[in-house]
Amino acid sequence: MSVLSWSGGKDSALALHALQEHPDAAPRALLTTVTADYQRISMHGVRRELLARQARAIGLPLVEVEIPASCPNEVYDLRMGRALADAPLAEAQSIAFGDLFLTDIRTYREERLSRVGKRAIFPLWGRDTSALAREFLAAGFEAILVCVDPRRLDPSFAGRAFDSELLADLPPDVDPCGENGEFHTFVHAGPIFSAPIAIRLGRTVERDGFAFCDLLPADA
Repeated sequence: MSVLSWSGGKDSALALHALQEHPDAAPRALLTTVTADYQRISMHGVRRELLARQARAIGLPLVEVEIPASCPNEVYDLRMGRALADAPLAEAQSIAFGDLFLTDIRTYREERLSRVGKRAIFPLWGRDTSALAREFLAAGFEAILVCVDPRRLDPSFAGRAFDSELLADLPPDVDPCGENGEFHTFVHAGPIFSAPIAIRLGRTVERDGFAFCDLLPADA
């Protein structure tokens, strides 16, 4: 049994899409960290309700691990360890991640999981990020930039659709998949969903050094 570390963004969506092509490797659950102070997906800043709607449209159970804002590593490790030791994750032999090329993050994940007898798998590892971004669009996925690091990308990019026009507008030193933390996305349509997630754009605010575009359910 495998589980997918799910952020709600494009790399997670592409990882799930890749894993679904091999039925024996397809994950049985999604695992997401949620910042309890804000009730939002950690780092991405997306409302918990939209996360739940993604999981329902994917058709997989969702395991949420609550962490505090500015979470110390030891607290993160403790809470994640508890989640991995309890049902339904206790039966999982592997956890899949959408990481692309950051070796230090991969090493961290592999070391932490080996301590609890599980292994990390990386279905997208080493792929060219320019090609991967185009593959995302060609597959019919749709996403919105929900978090932007203003030190690396102008805050006006928050709230923009992740499309060919955006890719053309990215500065040359910004990774097309935002793998260096330049931006994060929320995927609201694509082949992994039974139906699109209806959303509307809210306000863009700057908090904790990042620009966040608040997404709301279209029926809210």
